[in-house]
Amino acid sequence: MNAPGGGLDARTRRATIVMVMLNSISTAMMLTAVNVALPDVARDLGVDAVALSWIPMSYLMAGAACALAFGRLADMFGRKRIYLLGTAGVVVTSMLAACATNEWQLIGGRLAQGVCAAMLYATNVAIISSVFPPAQRGTAIGYTVSAIYFGLAVGPLLAGWLIELFGWRATFFIHVPLALVVLWIGLTRLAVEWRADERGSFDGLGTALYGIAISILMGGVSLLPGASGIAMVLAGVAGIWLFFRHEHRHPHPVFDVELFYTNRVFIMSCLASLVMYTTTFANVVLVSLYLQYLKGITPSTAGLVMMAQPAIMTVISPFAGRLSDRSEPRIIASLGMGLTALGLAVFAFVDGSSSLRLVLSSLVLTGLGFSLFSSPNANAIMGAVVASDYGRAASAMAVMRVIGQMSSMGLVAMVFALMIGPVPITPAVFPELTRAIHTCFAVAALLALGGVALSLARGRMHA
Repeated sequence: MNAPGGGLDARTRRATIVMVMLNSISTAMMLTAVNVALPDVARDLGVDAVALSWIPMSYLMAGAACALAFGRLADMFGRKRIYLLGTAGVVVTSMLAACATNEWQLIGGRLAQGVCAAMLYATNVAIISSVFPPAQRGTAIGYTVSAIYFGLAVGPLLAGWLIELFGWRATFFIHVPLALVVLWIGLTRLAVEWRADERGSFDGLGTALYGIAISILMGGVSLLPGASGIAMVLAGVAGIWLFFRHEHRHPHPVFDVELFYTNRVFIMSCLASLVMYTTTFANVVLVSLYLQYLKGITPSTAGLVMMAQPAIMTVISPFAGRLSDRSEPRIIASLGMGLTALGLAVFAFVDGSSSLRLVLSSLVLTGLGFSLFSSPNANAIMGAVVASDYGRAASAMAVMRVIGQMSSMGLVAMVFALMIGPVPITPAVFPELTRAIHTCFAVAALLALGGVALSLARGRMHA
């Protein structure tokens, strides 16, 4: 069943949107819960500041390296099949990560989590686009994005409570009940499957080139400005260039690079997404460290404060998605990115003496900006391709998101390495921590301003 929404009854559509929304909540809770747990992980396992940044980074690296492959496999063998395999995999790997006894086992568990999560990132929007017709796609994506932000909102709060009651390992189980419900819905309530009309062949060489290049590139980013970091970044860029050349010639590419040469709306929307996630993803980690170290508040209180940003996103995203079905997504998304830049600029000046009211105001502003950007931008990307390319377009969107998230964490890792170094975070290094947080937010605000120009340059989607 490949025509968007063709022949599907209302019950199937409801079951599909509930499945995707529940999993969106689940994966978002998993992501933010672990970030709130980082200070406790550092104390329990003796992890230094630089290695600590690799706990979220390893998850993102695996997701970025694998998302394109799973998008192509989903088009070939079924989007629901890959989606449910990823859901089951996330449950298993979360349990493995919770059993880690040192930082390397934990990073390995996070790598495995990232591989499984890539199956979800590469298919969730593709499934929604397969089920709902174009006139309803933005609204449906808006509800899905809203679910993600709901998970981002409740994740830190629940994680804070669990950490205080049971320790940091409990945060790896916070999402498991929802994931089990998703598996039940997918296996018992959805008899349909969605795939491309023509299966074609799988491009193993292209997949390997991409995965290796992305891993080298992102590993290099975390080692900048050292000579080894520069060398790895250059090698990663060269690998991406080889990947594009190979994909341009392959009859069934893992990613249709022609879209980057011929589809202005698609490429500019993808680049805008890359910039947006680069500027905002590390906020969760930075704000968590700021609140718990510099403000000295408990994990549960920190989680409550951090709810402000995703709570705004939860409320606004469905309206932004619905608006993008009728109005130009580039205008809505560009306004959102501009508001985000303003919120990030405010964060660049907070310190231990700043009021929680100022922090909450900045979180609300960035949350409003991101919600105005995310759903309209996703709608523009999916609206720029034909139905048979939904899997590859969704995986490209996931890759932009995860590479942006990794770049965001890479920036944090680099700044922390330069300004703090491989030492435990204690009161003695709080001045250096403050400067590092200021630097990260200032760079992010400048990048977001540049992203506004990219977003505006995408062209019109609606006639």
